[in-house]
Amino acid sequence: MSASLNYDARVTWTPKTRRRTFGALCLLAAVALLLFGNTKPQPGQSHGHFVAYWAACFVFAALAMVIAIRDAGALRQEAREQQRALFESTLQNIEAEKRRRTQTGDAPGNSADLRD
Repeated sequence: MSASLNYDARVTWTPKTRRRTFGALCLLAAVALLLFGNTKPQPGQSHGHFVAYWAACFVFAALAMVIAIRDAGALRQEAREQQRALFESTLQNIEAEKRRRTQTGDAPGNSADLRD
């Protein structure tokens, strides 16, 4: 029990964290409005209130969708950068291995690490 009291819950607010938190809050707001709000006009209620309610639902849902699309784009960009970095490091490893073999005089098929 004492371990949970000493837990330091600091969140690093990276752009990804901010984007996902804001998107989740927008989605939560839209769902909360739908669950706990007036989805049908009540007698005596102004039509402006009803239209504003549905406009707010629409705005929160649209914001959540836009943020999700932007997050997907950022995720694709991040994956592309990581793939490029992996490709470059693999190419560097191959070139380093080639230089090592050239310097030691090992032929590609005669290397000790390729033998059974």
